[in-house]
Amino acid sequence: MHELMVGAVAGVGCAGLGALMPRVVARLPEPPAVPPLEEGEEPTPAQQIVLDEGPKPPYVEMATSPGFARTLSCSAGVCGALFGWAVGWDWTLLLVLPLAPVGAALALVDLRSRLLPSRLILPTLALALVFALVAWPLTGSPDALVRGLVGMVAARSVFWLLWFIRSAGMGFGDVRLSALLGFVLAYLGWEQYAVGLYSPFVIFAVPGLVLALVRRDRSLLKRAYPFGPFLLAGAVIGIVVGDALVGGLISG
Repeated sequence: MHELMVGAVAGVGCAGLGALMPRVVARLPEPPAVPPLEEGEEPTPAQQIVLDEGPKPPYVEMATSPGFARTLSCSAGVCGALFGWAVGWDWTLLLVLPLAPVGAALALVDLRSRLLPSRLILPTLALALVFALVAWPLTGSPDALVRGLVGMVAARSVFWLLWFIRSAGMGFGDVRLSALLGFVLAYLGWEQYAVGLYSPFVIFAVPGLVLALVRRDRSLLKRAYPFGPFLLAGAVIGIVVGDALVGGLISG
């Protein structure tokens, strides 16, 4: 009953914050225009996306499109409720809850534009770092802060390497997002970190593979899909059930 109460309060609060996020999205600066493709020139990943899907809709248009605010608010509310239920009345809930409205906004923006704006990611990371620095003297132990910093550096390094090897399959926004999620997940614990950063690759690969098998079309496996929503969904899984999942695997 206690956990349900925390989840309900956190869910309502995050739904309210999520309802405000379209105003933030509408004020995001537009990225530089993708240069047109010259005759005989090989397209860059950004140019290929424009060729396949057309130019990115403006952020203002995206934020005011039908259903955007409602979807964002509902998604943030559900994530907030799950976080509250999993974490409970604890200082770390203040670290985790901003991921609900910000993560919901990032997921929707990435789905519609293939972009993860740094204007949403970097301030949230700065807020998480400030929280950890303030919490350090209150808890009397630097372990969680050190663990979070190590997790952040390790996650960003791995994702940077993946981006460097194949930038067509991963954008640099995913690298920035991995730093934020790596810090929060590692701050909570290595179990949440392992599940939260491994599960995105699983849930990203399985639906595409099933769809390719059902349609008998291998070209679907070569298509570029936004990875940000999967990365964020994996973080939710890590936060909510990471500890229990790893504990069950070890005990089993």
